[in-house]
Amino acid sequence: MKTTLDIADPLLRDAKKIAAREGTTLRALVEQGLRLVIAAKKRQVPFRLRQVTFAGNGLRPELQGADWNRIVEMIYEGRGGHGE
Repeated sequence: MKTTLDIADPLLRDAKKIAAREGTTLRALVEQGLRLVIAAKKRQVPFRLRQVTFAGNGLRPELQGADWNRIVEMIYEGRGGHGE
């Protein structure tokens, strides 16, 4: 299949030099590179966030409906951190 690619000039120059040195074509070199990248991507395991739960009754009553700033204030309360 024919396609057109826009490749940075320095990269194309290097690729042509390597192809000439190895006695191959630019097309073969590009296909080899694509095969390597695709194979590596297929081997990668997608990130999965594992389910983590803790026994308890949820948020403390004073935090129900609180925004993140209020939660941070409570975390640092009495510890010389935020807001003290």
